[in-house]
Amino acid sequence: MLAVAAAAVHACAPAPETTLSGLDPERFVAQVGDKTTALYTLVNPSGMEVCVTNFGGRIVSVMVPDRNGEMKDVVLGFDNVFNYIDKENTPSDFGASVGRYANRLDQGRITVNGEVIQLPQNNFGHCLHGGPEGWQYQVYSAEQKSDSVLVLTMDSPDGDSGFPGAVKAVVTMTVTSDNSIDIVYEAETDRTTVVNMTNHSYFNLSGDPSQPITDHVLYVDADTYTPVDDTYMTTGEIAEVEGTPMDFRETHEIGQDIRNFDFEQVKFGNGFDHNWCLNTNGDDTKVFAKVVCPSTGICLEVLTNEPGVQVYSGNFLDGTCVGKNGVTYEQHAGLCLETQKYPDSPNKPEWPSAYLEPGQKYYSHCVYRFSVVE
Repeated sequence: MLAVAAAAVHACAPAPETTLSGLDPERFVAQVGDKTTALYTLVNPSGMEVCVTNFGGRIVSVMVPDRNGEMKDVVLGFDNVFNYIDKENTPSDFGASVGRYANRLDQGRITVNGEVIQLPQNNFGHCLHGGPEGWQYQVYSAEQKSDSVLVLTMDSPDGDSGFPGAVKAVVTMTVTSDNSIDIVYEAETDRTTVVNMTNHSYFNLSGDPSQPITDHVLYVDADTYTPVDDTYMTTGEIAEVEGTPMDFRETHEIGQDIRNFDFEQVKFGNGFDHNWCLNTNGDDTKVFAKVVCPSTGICLEVLTNEPGVQVYSGNFLDGTCVGKNGVTYEQHAGLCLETQKYPDSPNKPEWPSAYLEPGQKYYSHCVYRFSVVE
């Protein structure tokens, strides 16, 4: 009788409230150290929905309409926080607010006030995305200011993953009335350090990540890019895109040259995994990148005050990762557009500086704006 009663109570219990994207917020509650994770839902009056977890400041889902008015989830991710936390079995940067230094630092070394500092080496001998304990694997404090605004705060102590200086970083995400995700990064430090934050969302504008993004058409307003060696480290050269597969000044399919391994840079990147030097000169009112999915008509435009963007075509997704709705993420399932200082800028003083001094405020702005084209 007890079993029957329990079953009856369970049958009468209300179904858990889920987001428009189908996420159950209860599956995003966990204790990580002394901090609690949660799922936050941002909306605008036109029905756009963005779900974010404070574990790593990660965008989990983005619901926008296609040309037929059908809502599509256009980013990769997991349907629970535990997959994000379990970096041993499901390592990912899906949707993350990356810090303290996004992208790579050569051999994990930086020089601060004449002192050479050794950082973690987690990618071909380099420090990638702040190392294995970067902010994408830490819990941000979160405050939802309104239906459309979320403020995430990271209090990073001096020596966090070897980086000098206690840094307070604030990430403000706003879902605006024009179907944009407006992201502002701010930071202050008590000692000279380096800061370079970005968002690492993998976009698939078809809404079906079982299909690759190779048919998406891409535009990037950049005459030059920073070549890499076979360990993905920038060489220090700034090269012209003219006459190469790196030229996206005329819109064309991402897949057009993604396997053109006769071009050494595509071979080294196993596709596109490079920093483009933007022509927009820090003007965050100008679109520097535009992506369109032909099948849905969903268009993504990106704006930033940063000098560069890492265009990554999901080359190392290999079918071992199962995301939302049980979809297996194969190679090229998503496209990242990571606004940033150039990779390894602290070791290349001729490039835009990533150093932050006491009394200064780091400010970085990125807008992901969605629309529909016929």
